[in-house]
Amino acid sequence: MARGEGVNPEILIWARESAGLSIADAADKIGLSSSEAISASDKLAEFEAGVKIPTRNQLVKISAVYRRPLITFYMAAPPPRGVRGEDFRTHTVYVSNRENALLDALLRDIRGRQEMVRSLLEDEDEAVRLPFVGAANISDGVHSVARRINDALGLSETGKGRFGGHDYLFKDMRSRCERLGVFVLLVGDLGSHHSVLTDSVFRGFALADEIAPFVVINDQDAKAARAFTLIHELTHIWIGQSGVSGGTDTDATPKGRIEQFCNDVASEVLLPPAALTERPSGLVADEKEGAHRAISRIADTWSVSEPMVAYRFHRMGWISGATYRQLSADYAARWRAIKSKEKAKARESESGPSYYAVRQHRLGSALIGVVQRTLRDNLLTHTKAAKVLGVKPSSVEPLLRRFEANRGALFIESRR
Repeated sequence: MARGEGVNPEILIWARESAGLSIADAADKIGLSSSEAISASDKLAEFEAGVKIPTRNQLVKISAVYRRPLITFYMAAPPPRGVRGEDFRTHTVYVSNRENALLDALLRDIRGRQEMVRSLLEDEDEAVRLPFVGAANISDGVHSVARRINDALGLSETGKGRFGGHDYLFKDMRSRCERLGVFVLLVGDLGSHHSVLTDSVFRGFALADEIAPFVVINDQDAKAARAFTLIHELTHIWIGQSGVSGGTDTDATPKGRIEQFCNDVASEVLLPPAALTERPSGLVADEKEGAHRAISRIADTWSVSEPMVAYRFHRMGWISGATYRQLSADYAARWRAIKSKEKAKARESESGPSYYAVRQHRLGSALIGVVQRTLRDNLLTHTKAAKVLGVKPSSVEPLLRRFEANRGALFIESRR
């Protein structure tokens, strides 16, 4: 059997550790078996010590488990950490090494796809530098940046409310962002349920590129929260700060102040000052039930999430920190219960939206539109199209045909 001659043991160790795996876990996932003479863990340890060399098939399996290209294991030294922006998360919830490793793999994948999109736009002479990327600073103030984003998105600042519910709000905000030139994706795993990343690991991240800016929203999070995450990440793009974000909890560090600024801008864009001109009647700073009723009314009127309204109330001083924390815990518990019921219902149901319907929704019209146009113009192969879309090559044409049938191609000319 062919062996992996030239494999660097140092890379084997680095790749396993960066994947967040212990030797025992890695050996199990790779499929190494124990014998009377040696355990599976010791077999892997021998590979990492350079005592023995993995076979070609074992190396292919190692590559898949560690989520690294095969060529990586022949490098002279571990590659430097990729430029992926700042980690703006405040770790109030424990995130394991394994979860962070999966997040790193997701960030690498999205960065690679974003670079391919940028290259496609440059090859088509469509590489227009977007003036809003990095056009603002937190010193400009929340209201100023929120107003600029409102103007760019074509939003009204009236206090009349909003119709359609949170699903429609996200769809509308996503469409407006895509018309600006921002690619908006919903991604919460690396292609299987074994790699799901919960909202406690990340809520979203932004790549503040001047030609092909990306916003990724964790689709494992509540649907009602997606519009807020989208505008939060759009604010990151506006201030030119690429990075990964968590919840609304922040701290006094420079990164924490940036996160709070993005939270404040997003809450003002989605819930303009005209919506909160006076304190709701019956609202008492330290009384949770009254706050819950007032928050629910405003959330329904504006099609936004209750946690976002609670955050705004807290920032305005209308409810105390203790009440805000209690409400946040209640909303989190409610979401966990809803999610548990949805999973149980999905297991019982044999029907549901098609793979291509789900994939189109997650990828968005902007990304599919670029791939559709460049592929039809013979500027992109099906293999590269699959990499950009994150699907198998055999799935490209069915996905594009569905996109075209649903008039998604109407988006194609919007960037010209």
